[in-house]
Amino acid sequence: MTEPSSLETPEGRRIAYHRTEGAGPGVVFLGGFRSDMDGTKALYLEDWAKARGQAFLRFDYSGHGTSSGAFLDGSIGDWAADARAAVGTLTEGPQVLVGSSMGGWISLLIAREMPERLAGLVTVAAAPDFTEDSMWADATEAQRAELMETGQIALPSDYSDEPYIITRRLIEEGRAQLVLRDPLSLPFPVRMLQGTDDADVEMSVALRLLDHAGGDDIRLTLVKGADHRFSSPNCLALIARAVEEVLSR
Repeated sequence: MTEPSSLETPEGRRIAYHRTEGAGPGVVFLGGFRSDMDGTKALYLEDWAKARGQAFLRFDYSGHGTSSGAFLDGSIGDWAADARAAVGTLTEGPQVLVGSSMGGWISLLIAREMPERLAGLVTVAAAPDFTEDSMWADATEAQRAELMETGQIALPSDYSDEPYIITRRLIEEGRAQLVLRDPLSLPFPVRMLQGTDDADVEMSVALRLLDHAGGDDIRLTLVKGADHRFSSPNCLALIARAVEEVLSR
């Protein structure tokens, strides 16, 4: 496998990435919490882009994959800044962002901050505001107290034997990045994909985002039986079709 290239961000973080040259608008994949750019969806879309001759970018946030930094030192704002640097430095012209889970939240932050660089948006099990509406909201009083006192708590993970370590900074800094409390304009084609059997992001989140976002071309597709990974052959094909539809608009 080809070694990734690296980008130094204005904050001094080293971001690992793979870029595929091709026609625009380019496509940028933004991964999820604790995931990396070698996941099933990212690699599928890279192959899809190469077959079409489409420009494509995948990268690791700081503290993820092969980028610099420790995961526990990071926050939503840090990872959004990494994504801003990647889009702003490594791409040219309008881009279609494909945001998976946390990447969906980060893609909405990018859309809010640099809408002129977006040709469209595809979200996959988007998890906007999850630090507040899921992690903090679901924590017990004892867990909240531990988090505030010690600076972190451990939560069980469905994807690893190792627990999730949630830091106080992740929660508190996340409150500065919320997108569902203020108007959210998405003035370009948006396709949202959500599985009905997603145990991590409930359908209500997708419906809330659909209701909250402002735009003339926003559609939500619910896939019966699909889970949070959204990586079955049918789901992967659906992601590619959603990107193609956005590109065609």
